[in-house]
Amino acid sequence: MDVPGYLPRTAQEYGGIIRHGAKILHVFAEATVPMITIITRKGYRGAFDVMTSRHIGADLVYAWLTAEIAVMGPDGVVNIIFRREIERPKEKEKKRGQLVKEHHNKFANPYVAAGLGYVDKVICPRETRPLICKGLDMLENTRQRRPLKKHGNIPL
Repeated sequence: MDVPGYLPRTAQEYGGIIRHGAKILHVFAEATVPMITIITRKGYRGAFDVMTSRHIGADLVYAWLTAEIAVMGPDGVVNIIFRREIERPKEKEKKRGQLVKEHHNKFANPYVAAGLGYVDKVICPRETRPLICKGLDMLENTRQRRPLKKHGNIPL
């Protein structure tokens, strides 16, 4: 997963981003195959939830050390929350950079998400392949029972 979030613009809305996003959400939620997610870089906003996160039913979720999992990127957060603090000092960029670094270290790292149970393990990139293989072996015989239903309810 590397999802910077949905960037709703007028052109995207006319292009059907809501409709297509609802379809992908439905497909992931209804999947009965083993789902293993590797968060390689960004996992922001609602797009994080939709892209096979623990919330949507992923069996295993791993995050690389470089992953950023948050509501939004540190740059955006600092621009919104600390707007007045950034405007005051003479050295705006230095203050802004310091605040971005502090926010990233405190919130936008994989350890916060792991502490909340959204990520099973924070891993180095070289551990990815062995963990996927072990995960598939572990999930090989799992069966997921779904309630019987006559029709699916995919948003069209």
